[in-house]
Amino acid sequence: MSEKNSMASPERVAVLMGGDSAEREISLLSGKAVLTALQSQGLDVVGIDVGPDLAEKLRAEKIDRVFNILHGRGGEDGKLQGLLEMMHIPYTGSGVLASALAMDKVKTKQLWAASGLPTPRFSLLHDNIDWQGLIDDLGEVVVKPAHEGSSIGMSMASDAAALQHAYQKASMYDTAVMAEQRIRGAEFTVPVIHGEAFPAIELSTSHEFYDYDAKYVASDTRYLCPAPLTREKTAELADLCLRAFTILGAEGWGRVDVMQDQHGEFWLLELNTVPGMTDHSLVPVSAASRGLDFPALVLHILQGGAAGESS
Repeated sequence: MSEKNSMASPERVAVLMGGDSAEREISLLSGKAVLTALQSQGLDVVGIDVGPDLAEKLRAEKIDRVFNILHGRGGEDGKLQGLLEMMHIPYTGSGVLASALAMDKVKTKQLWAASGLPTPRFSLLHDNIDWQGLIDDLGEVVVKPAHEGSSIGMSMASDAAALQHAYQKASMYDTAVMAEQRIRGAEFTVPVIHGEAFPAIELSTSHEFYDYDAKYVASDTRYLCPAPLTREKTAELADLCLRAFTILGAEGWGRVDVMQDQHGEFWLLELNTVPGMTDHSLVPVSAASRGLDFPALVLHILQGGAAGESS
């Protein structure tokens, strides 16, 4: 994409970032990177740190289109999408329903499982659960808030005491907490952009798992892209991620996280409908392996059609 701005007509674009979720700081980093990239492409663009006065700001700035890079609750769960729909402002990413579904890890897994897609077994946790009984049933588990991203509040547990402690930790971030059967093996992520599965990335970290620090702080995290898979497994993974994306009704762009067990089978973990776009983020790594640099990637996401756009 060599042209500075190939949009049909001049538009004023807002990059929405920040907000008040637990992922605020990451969203600000992503937003600044996206804003700079769009400015470098010659677009009329403004950055907005989202707060209660967002609707007034959008009207005052005469915004025609939104690049949503607001991670977490408020920006990734359908609420922002609903506001933009009511204001008739097209925006990047998924619509109201798919955003709400993907933000809820339990609903996501239920839909995938009902559609015959592989996803690890899980259980919702509560104060009076049989901790030992759950460990006996699922074995080692990953405990996570049901409505957070960036591995916030996530930890592993292999016995009843550790499970209860992990539940208490996750409960600091969400009233809904889940324990998911841990799949040991390689971890992959696959961006999906405008109906196309981009090259898969295998994540390699010295940490116990790909946690918040490994994602955004550590310098020794390795991203193997394209992932070292056979041609057949590469095609299988791409097809699985496209199906997972489509079943949730997702649009525009997103990123599907997957584990591969020791038998070579893939297991769906979650769908991120507003992935990170920082210098540690994964979608730009995948795009770069296709020869798409960061400014071109951001423009491709923005120009490929937007939710809330009249047909």
